[in-house]
Amino acid sequence: MRSDRGSSAPLGLKIAAAAGLLFLHVPILLIFAYAFTTEERSYQWPPPGFTLQWFAATWNRPDVWQALGLSLRVATISTAIALVLGSLCAAAVSGSRFFGRETISLLIILPIALPGIITGIALRSAFNIADIPFSFWTIVLGHATFCVVVVYNNAIARFRRTSGSLIEASMDLGADGFQTLRHVILPNIGTALVAGGMLAFALSFDEVIVTTFTAGQQQTLPIWMLEELVRPRQRPVTNVVAMVVVLVTLLPIVAAYYLTRDGAEIAGQGK
Repeated sequence: MRSDRGSSAPLGLKIAAAAGLLFLHVPILLIFAYAFTTEERSYQWPPPGFTLQWFAATWNRPDVWQALGLSLRVATISTAIALVLGSLCAAAVSGSRFFGRETISLLIILPIALPGIITGIALRSAFNIADIPFSFWTIVLGHATFCVVVVYNNAIARFRRTSGSLIEASMDLGADGFQTLRHVILPNIGTALVAGGMLAFALSFDEVIVTTFTAGQQQTLPIWMLEELVRPRQRPVTNVVAMVVVLVTLLPIVAAYYLTRDGAEIAGQGK
């Protein structure tokens, strides 16, 4: 029987795919181009000239470094919280059967399914009722709500592809719980946790809506960018920062893709 895997796609499908890719990525390429433009007030196309002066201007802006540092700290701590809670939730849901398990799983993934503005309003209302002042930690709690979901989805998918006989064999051979976790469970779900953590970091780093409701007077980098867009001078500085954000978020997403693409086979299958 002839296989269709080696057959070429129709020309119309290729054109449609190319058009879709251009639609998605041309605006990003424009951001990169405007980071080098000599025009500082408007988005003129084509740019009247190209310069590297905006990179030096961005480097010497202390407000950029403050916003960047806040975003990195929030993303790091939110990801750490998500790795702990997300992996524990995935282990509990996948490792045992109990009444309401699917309902609990639905409740765990609900924060990322809801519109960000709903989550933001809910968190802001909760903080106001509890009389919690807006601070660095309110941003972290807001970001952790959806970062947990990302880690949970990656971890539970890998748990379901991991043969339970591996854990049973480890316990039968005399390993205690910690040894089983270290030598059996973590090697099988490690790449999923790393991938989930990278995706969670990327989502937290460029989050806007939830941050708007939980940050108070603080500015993460995306919030800083939104406020800078309304200023008439040095707009290319915003594009330089946007280019950095694209690169910072792209790297963990690509790394997560390569870490998880080979995880389709069930660990321990046939052993």
